[in-house]
Amino acid sequence: MYYTADCPSPVGMLTLASDGEYLVGLWIEGQKYFAHSLYGKVSEDYFVPVFTLVKNWLDRYFAGEKPAISEIPLRPGGSDFWQSVWRILCDIPYGEVVTYGSIAKKVASDLGRERMSAQAVGGAVGHNPISIIIPCHRVVGANGSLTGYAGGIDTKVKLLQHEAVDMTHLFIPKKGTAL
Repeated sequence: MYYTADCPSPVGMLTLASDGEYLVGLWIEGQKYFAHSLYGKVSEDYFVPVFTLVKNWLDRYFAGEKPAISEIPLRPGGSDFWQSVWRILCDIPYGEVVTYGSIAKKVASDLGRERMSAQAVGGAVGHNPISIIIPCHRVVGANGSLTGYAGGIDTKVKLLQHEAVDMTHLFIPKKGTAL
């Protein structure tokens, strides 16, 4: 059984999802793969305790604070590979960006492999079910392209600007899957 609740934010309406104990989803309205990880019965319930924690975390984040990801009990659903990528995302500091390629190198090293596909990493990043808190918006292309955000490129830009990321070397691609 999953529980959901809507939560307004500066980047649009968010939908929170919980298994009753952990946060299992946070999607931006209109996000690609919206609620893709919820299987079974889903019921709206605004009184799930973890939702209070998440709303407080988001309020602080959007007020300019840097709350720790570890404050929220997370349980994103996905393969072991996806989980390994999402753990790396959680280590990206506020106000910084990393490339898909750098994450691929880290995953390869963690798995004892010589290399890992940046495209495979992109798939895992794109399927992150806990947007904003697991900061997939901090991942960019090797050339500075702001591509690959399931919540939309405009939202990615807003989140990066909110975190005071130096945007001078970043650009919105002319075409691509994130547009």
